[in-house]
Amino acid sequence: MSIGEAGRKGDTVRSDCFVRIELKDKVGVNLSVNSKVEAMYGDRIRALILEGLKQLGIGNCDCSVEDHGALDFVLAARLEAAAKRAGVPKEKEFLLPAHPSTLKPTTRERLRRSRLYLPGNEPKFFLNASLHKPDGVILDLEDSVSPLEKDAARLLVRNALRAVDFGDCERMVRINQGALGVEDLEAIVPHNVHVILIPKVETGEHVRSVDSLAEKIRKEKGLEKPCFLMPIIESALGCFEATYIASATSNVVALTIGLEDYTADIGAERTQEGTESFWARSVVVNAARAAQVTPIDSVFSDVTDMDGLMKSCLESKAMGFEGKGCIHPRQIGVVHEGFAPKEKEIEKAKKIVLAFEDAQKKGLGVVSLGSKMIDPPVVKRAVRTADLALKLGRINENWREEVKDGKK
Repeated sequence: MSIGEAGRKGDTVRSDCFVRIELKDKVGVNLSVNSKVEAMYGDRIRALILEGLKQLGIGNCDCSVEDHGALDFVLAARLEAAAKRAGVPKEKEFLLPAHPSTLKPTTRERLRRSRLYLPGNEPKFFLNASLHKPDGVILDLEDSVSPLEKDAARLLVRNALRAVDFGDCERMVRINQGALGVEDLEAIVPHNVHVILIPKVETGEHVRSVDSLAEKIRKEKGLEKPCFLMPIIESALGCFEATYIASATSNVVALTIGLEDYTADIGAERTQEGTESFWARSVVVNAARAAQVTPIDSVFSDVTDMDGLMKSCLESKAMGFEGKGCIHPRQIGVVHEGFAPKEKEIEKAKKIVLAFEDAQKKGLGVVSLGSKMIDPPVVKRAVRTADLALKLGRINENWREEVKDGKK
């Protein structure tokens, strides 16, 4: 006799459920369901659980479900986790049909100003995450999930990738290290994860091993879309290896830093001023730029201090970062505003871009604006600013004509 349990129960639980399975020999299936939405969805829940038991190869068991408004993908994940904890073979799966919205691709060149961390074992945070319009959502399997719940969170995240419409958000997953990370990749890669965040990276080989396994899984499943990578540097050694990490594979699209672990590694206290991490953050920016990937700053940990967050964003932008992690939805708007080009920057950039394009048309090797010569790095920065302003809707596609006509 084997027993498995998974999920959450209690009066404070919402959008989740608790499933208990006791495998038997010959009694058939004895199913009991206690749901807060019994009147509307009780029959549907029973049908889903029975179908799941069938797909998992369970013909004899006692199964009880305590439901607190869980959606189908959550019920399915909790059922599968309980079944596997009871001894059902690892290769057995209960997969519901994928929702069409979950098949959207991503691109290498896209905005990654904000990424919202969502604890991987908390489905209540998944459903409305896209309403806050972060550039990406991170379904986290690492630090936010307790060691005893890694297996259950993995199935929940896998199912969320198949079921939850995250809108225009890039779909990211932060995996674990070592053997747990291998299991994470096996679970998520087949289900259109856009970006894999690799924690505590200290060598380029670490990145290549993740990339190699992800590519192997992708090819075995016949998938054409690549899995992009975002290594996270969180130690002194990682900083010294940052250039090799950022350029380890062509699937790396961004490089970021985790300051809580970094400051602990060097024996310093993390402060709001950030003097203890200035060198490390500068290293990450330079390594990312050298590898031509996006540098992204760490999270700002005080979710109540919006002025402090804005100051941190402006400092990050001045250092060369293009985005920041978010641990609460209220931080997203501030981050977007902090990293957006200001009106004065945009106007200057437009003039420089037009001067550069005019010089190219005339075959001139030197770009000038008025009486001042413009160096190539200045042109490059101006082009980036104008492109970002266009993506953000702060200038129109015909801005060149508007400038020439004297409208702007």
